Amino acid sequence: MLISRRMALTGMAAMAGLAGAHPARAGAYPDRPVKIVTGFAPGGPADVMARILAGHLGERLGGTFIVENHPGAGGNIGCNFVARAAPDGTTLLVHTSALVINPSLYKKPPYDVVADFTPLVELATSPNIFFTNPATGLRSIADLVARAKQGSEQISFASAGIGTPPHLSGELLKLRAGIQMTHVPYPGGGPCVQAVLQNTTTIGSNALPPTLPLIASGQLVPLAVTWPTRWHTLPNVPTMLELGYDGFVNDTFQAFMAPAHLPAEIQDLLVRETLATLAEPAVRAQLEGEGYQVLAGGPQAMAARIAREVPMWRDLIDRSGIEHV
Repeated sequence: MLISRRMALTGMAAMAGLAGAHPARAGAYPDRPVKIVTGFAPGGPADVMARILAGHLGERLGGTFIVENHPGAGGNIGCNFVARAAPDGTTLLVHTSALVINPSLYKKPPYDVVADFTPLVELATSPNIFFTNPATGLRSIADLVARAKQGSEQISFASAGIGTPPHLSGELLKLRAGIQMTHVPYPGGGPCVQAVLQNTTTIGSNALPPTLPLIASGQLVPLAVTWPTRWHTLPNVPTMLELGYDGFVNDTFQAFMAPAHLPAEIQDLLVRETLATLAEPAVRAQLEGEGYQVLAGGPQAMAARIAREVPMWRDLIDRSGIEHV
């Protein structure tokens, strides 16, 4: 499948970076293998981003960077794993907007997003997208709403897990359109896309990157994006704003984090080399081609986003009546 092929190519790129890495310098970081943890299954936006970083950081820093997937609980399992790890730079986290949503969605989140982490880099963001299998016959959000209101069949939507921005996008669509849809959570963006490819769910709600090549090949039908304007590589796909859903704008950002109390010299090194990686024209072109908008913000930008978005999502969840997990 195209997702597997894309993951394989990304993985090959990461391994190529490792193969070309310089030997680790004695007594200098990283003197041991470094795990970049994601809270989701392979194939999703965090996983793809982590693999790109692993290859380039390994080459730049002369060490071994590997990706570990710890999916489940809307990303909480991976976050908690990193929050409890030793702050020595050998365990890092690439995570999504779930980082700032879960503290309000879950009654007892297993970590404190501020106290338990050291912010590194605000990596990139992408719109969320509603999409379907061509076999459903749906070609627009209006088609979906009309079918749901007919009540002749059960409408379901897949997402990358409870508490992810695409999950909340689906819940907001239900509320704003006045329709019923059954949420089917998966442990990541890759499995979410596979569910729609197999016509297991009526539609999918996901971050753009895992869906983009499948939309281009005609295996998925895009319905709408949750971006302020039409996405540059999908000029024929309307925004939810265009469709009359005022304020229906959200994204899925990618954050690079470490456990709290990371030594300043390791933080500075990781930030510097990550920002240098994101500044490379080839890397930026690759990410933009995958469906990301590069942000490349340092620790202050990442910390500011957390401070801004935790209360924003708390207010949205409370006003929307979304049930706490």
